[in-house]
Amino acid sequence: MAWQCLKGAAAALLISIAPAVAQETPPMTYPETPQGDVAEMHFGIMVADPFRWLENDPRQDAEVADWIEAQNAVSAPYLQDLAGRDAFHRRLTAMFDHETLLPPVERGGLYFFNRNGGLDNQSQLMVREGADGPSRVLIDPNTWSDDGTVALAEWAASADGAFVAFAMQDGGSDWRTIRVMNTSTGEMLEDEVEWARFTAIDWHPDGSGFYYSRFPEPEADFNASVENHAVHFHRIGTSQSEDLLVHAPTPGRPLLHTAVVTPDGRYLMVYTTALTGGVAVTVTDLEAEDAAPRTIVDSYDDMWLLLGSIGTEMFFATQNGAPRGRVVKIDLSDEQPEFSDVIPERSDAVLWQGGSALVGDRLLLSYTVDVQSQVELYRLDGTLDGTVPLPGPGTMGAVKGRPGDNEAFFAFTSYDAPMTILRLDVAAKETTVWAEPEIAIDLDMIRVEPHFYTSEDGTRVPLFVVRRNDIEGPAPTMLHAYGGFGISMVPHFSPAAMAWVAEGGVYGLANIRGGGEYGQAWHHAGRRANKQNVFDDFIAAGEYLIDSGITPSDGLAIHGESNGGLLVGAVVNQRPDLFAAALPGIGVLDMLRFDRFTSGATWVEEFGSPSVEEEFQTLLSYSPLHTIREGVRYPAILVTTADTDNRVVPAHSFKYAAALQAADIGDRPHLLRVETRAGHGAGKPTAMVIDEFADMWAFAAHWTGLEVTEAD
Repeated sequence: MAWQCLKGAAAALLISIAPAVAQETPPMTYPETPQGDVAEMHFGIMVADPFRWLENDPRQDAEVADWIEAQNAVSAPYLQDLAGRDAFHRRLTAMFDHETLLPPVERGGLYFFNRNGGLDNQSQLMVREGADGPSRVLIDPNTWSDDGTVALAEWAASADGAFVAFAMQDGGSDWRTIRVMNTSTGEMLEDEVEWARFTAIDWHPDGSGFYYSRFPEPEADFNASVENHAVHFHRIGTSQSEDLLVHAPTPGRPLLHTAVVTPDGRYLMVYTTALTGGVAVTVTDLEAEDAAPRTIVDSYDDMWLLLGSIGTEMFFATQNGAPRGRVVKIDLSDEQPEFSDVIPERSDAVLWQGGSALVGDRLLLSYTVDVQSQVELYRLDGTLDGTVPLPGPGTMGAVKGRPGDNEAFFAFTSYDAPMTILRLDVAAKETTVWAEPEIAIDLDMIRVEPHFYTSEDGTRVPLFVVRRNDIEGPAPTMLHAYGGFGISMVPHFSPAAMAWVAEGGVYGLANIRGGGEYGQAWHHAGRRANKQNVFDDFIAAGEYLIDSGITPSDGLAIHGESNGGLLVGAVVNQRPDLFAAALPGIGVLDMLRFDRFTSGATWVEEFGSPSVEEEFQTLLSYSPLHTIREGVRYPAILVTTADTDNRVVPAHSFKYAAALQAADIGDRPHLLRVETRAGHGAGKPTAMVIDEFADMWAFAAHWTGLEVTEAD
């Protein structure tokens, strides 16, 4: 089937930005999208699915591939010719153009860390002899492909630093190929491990090999299921067919398993998740002759994270019996080991596991108070031993350090502070800057305002507002949120957000329910049957911005990705009058079939199951694909996805965009932008990221009335 765009359609869409909100365009001419007669009965309700054919893999279905090409042929010229698009591209390029380092990992006196010079498509792996010695490039993925789409993903250095096992990610896919490099010579070993996915990499303490997670080789790699995920051990110098199965999958249940070795090399830890926000924990003593695994946590309901171990004594952060988090310990030498409290739950703060660890002979704990970090040191008996100073309000995380070492590294960032790496002297409780970037904006001209607003049911929700000091009164606003899987949206520096702010816009981030900002209860209040709370919180954030005079009534744009794309699609259907523009990215948009594709089966614990009647009714009530409202004026919508996203398959976005274009929802554009050789986000080349945000921001600026500086 051939797909043709009508001549002159693109030319009719060239509308210049104006000081006021853009005028309505003539009706768009979209590519023809045939509608099939697929319909299915669900619990007495007949549900049509006319665009089911768009679920086919475009690499194998020429009709789908041609349809994608036709959609891009409409959206690309429209976006390219928007006034402000080139200016945003220049602004974004400048904002990304600063060196970024991640905290180093010390192995055998060598310090390994990721580095991106700013505009490198992919981050390199660097190594230093000593923390302050000269750096050299160990692995440079920018040399792996002409288009920059092959990325360095997970990696781990052996205990003596002699070897690095690293994962290669091609075209944004979740699949990984693992290779091994000799650190001193740069020589690649013959070892090659395929079909790794949702994996960590960690070495056996004797350096003989490494642990990783994989699936069986699939029949079709793009839409492979998540059944039979398992942990394996690969011995250096052997073929993958000889790899040892370490932790077997659970029959009939889509669980994911991650293996890590404790810093002292004694224990292998396997975390197993059903994506409920929690994990089960299995421990194997690698020094024991029988090396029999023992499960010390058998439920998937609560978060558990090993902070560190000393001998047979292990310290964990957990939400078990403590929705805001506590620290417990267990001694595996006991005949019947049990967990006991070390530091109890606090009522005024949430324990942030991402910034906590056992370093030196202290517990370094990061707490969040209203979504901002406070860092404290505790002795191993639970006594407070002081605080760790931070550069300002923001987020501390990515701690790298080990028990017995007086040195640790961690990252600090905020909305107005690019990522800085701090080195901590544990005994002195002092930090020094190890790496600090220079960026292309005077941060003194930016202000970050913490706000709180009230949601539909009276819940108090945090909202951060970022704008230039000289911006007073209503200004076009970009509002962002996520709201799912217990993931906290903590303050962090975003070059894309800063580009919007630098042009005079307001950037807002709402810490809505479904995340983990206030612990486990905050997550549970936004999952499964409570999902409407997430949408109510986000809608209330938009209303607050307008009612408080931060945002004009016709100047609010929203964006979100993945579960955040679901959020954007749902609230547009519920309150199309509230938004001028919407940017749902790589979204979960068909809530009646999400569990049928790739990793979607693991999201049932978060969303509920379409095969259970009560849960089906909830899903149908907000599914973006199924709740589009005919005869209602919709905002301008730019749907973005990627053709090789095998986590949230692009069919979600294809079907949703087709449904929008077929519906009677007004004349504002409802476009689809499909990136090629890109996946769910990780590993996307910097050049692609800049191009995509330039399109998105120019689109939103046009429809919210943001005047963009055109001067070079």
